[in-house]
Amino acid sequence: MKHYKHLIIAILVTILLGVPWLINTYPQSMTFIDKVFYYAENNFATVFLRESITVTELHEKYNEVPQGKSKVRILIMPGHEPNYGGAEYDDLKERDMNVELAGYLNGFFKNNSHYETVVAREGNSWNPDLQNYFDSHWDDIANFFKDNKNEMIRLVNKGTVSKITNGVVHNSAPQNIALRLYGINKWSNENKIDIAIHIHFNDYPRRDSSVPGKYSGLAIYVPERQYSNSTTTRAIADAVFKRLTKYNAISNLPKEDKGVVEEQDLIAIGSYNTSDAPSMLIEYGYIYEPQFTDQKVRESTLKDLAFQTYLGIQDFFGSGNDVSLAYDTLMLPHTWQEDLNKDTKDKGDVLALQTALLLEGVYPGVGKTKNDCPRTGKFGPCTAEAVNNFQKKYKITNEKELVGEQTKKILNNLYSAQFR
Repeated sequence: MKHYKHLIIAILVTILLGVPWLINTYPQSMTFIDKVFYYAENNFATVFLRESITVTELHEKYNEVPQGKSKVRILIMPGHEPNYGGAEYDDLKERDMNVELAGYLNGFFKNNSHYETVVAREGNSWNPDLQNYFDSHWDDIANFFKDNKNEMIRLVNKGTVSKITNGVVHNSAPQNIALRLYGINKWSNENKIDIAIHIHFNDYPRRDSSVPGKYSGLAIYVPERQYSNSTTTRAIADAVFKRLTKYNAISNLPKEDKGVVEEQDLIAIGSYNTSDAPSMLIEYGYIYEPQFTDQKVRESTLKDLAFQTYLGIQDFFGSGNDVSLAYDTLMLPHTWQEDLNKDTKDKGDVLALQTALLLEGVYPGVGKTKNDCPRTGKFGPCTAEAVNNFQKKYKITNEKELVGEQTKKILNNLYSAQFR
């Protein structure tokens, strides 16, 4: 879409060169020239901010895939650089968690013939196509950033675009890293990426980084509504958000607690209007949350987060129910064989239990939120209360704070594969 910009620049240059001669020769032409400049300037702004791809156009592309047309191209971008950057907590590194979740998400898309995916990086290296692009187009990327920034500043100064300054505060990226992100946007524009998904985990500054912070939950950042990729991004993000928050908490950080957050300055989603593709940045939670600190629970959680993201994209295209699974979560179905209580060590049993209790409407308990009671694989007070409420619901007695024979029978009747 941005090639229109160069045509308009050429027209403006021609006008500028011809104006002195025209005014000297025909003084009465001044009113006409004012109108030409007014039209050119406002048309430039219209093209710069025009909607890059509509919801209808994206739906049409998805539906045309079985007819041999091109697939929906999705860029999956695990946040941060190979071997550098991102949040850290104990032995956890956000950049590695991003890659792990990206791998699961890529697997779901690859099993669907409507999609073609590009994963921007692995643990130790960039995708070769992107690395080659950085190496051969670095000056072009710098000019791309500069041109778009200058044009956005001009539109803000003119009053065509409003500058938003009261959003969530984000860390600034070093110059080279920022340019690589702009380079990814430029590459995506040139390679017909239809949707870009940036994967991140959050953190919050605190005096002692060895203890968990006070905030938790997920959020999705989308381009601010004045940007050309904002409308379609919002429609996609709303569908993904609905899926993710069925089982997971919404961020309770002020300003982020809206869940889907509009942002002007995040490069990943098109700062300075640099992304044609609908682009969202998903903060899947805070790195210190308990569901991420245990390896087994983390693996199950990341797979399920990826699955919910995939289902959200499918929902956007009207195909969310095409997934041939009994449940909309990978935590189920599950068969419980052993009794469960506060001393249970099998975290998989407890994760499935917490998920079943959530679907039953008894987890988390009264007055609590998913921020208070995430699915952790640990049989703590939240789970004990929910089990008691489940037992009341099904009139189970003599198994208080214990998943015994009666409770397991009901659970397995409802949520075990062998009974479905």
